[in-house]
Amino acid sequence: QVQLVESGGGLVQTGGSLRLSCAASGRTFSSYAMGWFRQGPGKAREFVATINSNGITTDYADSVKGRFTISRDNAKNTVYLQMNSLKPEDTAVYYCAGYGSGSYYDILSYRYWGQGTQVTVSS
Repeated sequence: QVQLVESGGGLVQTGGSLRLSCAASGRTFSSYAMGWFRQGPGKAREFVATINSNGITTDYADSVKGRFTISRDNAKNTVYLQMNSLKPEDTAVYYCAGYGSGSYYDILSYRYWGQGTQVTVSS
């Protein structure tokens, strides 16, 4: 079993930055890809970013490309999401997830989920 715990959310002004962390325990962290998803008020959960098991390959949703950076430290069993130039539309609960199989952009492809951390961007 894998446990994921997010941290680092909070309230920030437009244009500000936050770094989210997701600490993993359980199954070997370095053996699987990780993703970040978010769910805004009244919206479906959506893909934000993904990173492969060794941290070399990443991909992003168009809405965050150039502003967000996903990274991982396998020695610390942690994945990060650096968020810069934040906008009010980035307000959401952010979830990290451990990949299982299928499309990296599909929530159904991820087997393990954290409890989420709230990010609120004020205008």
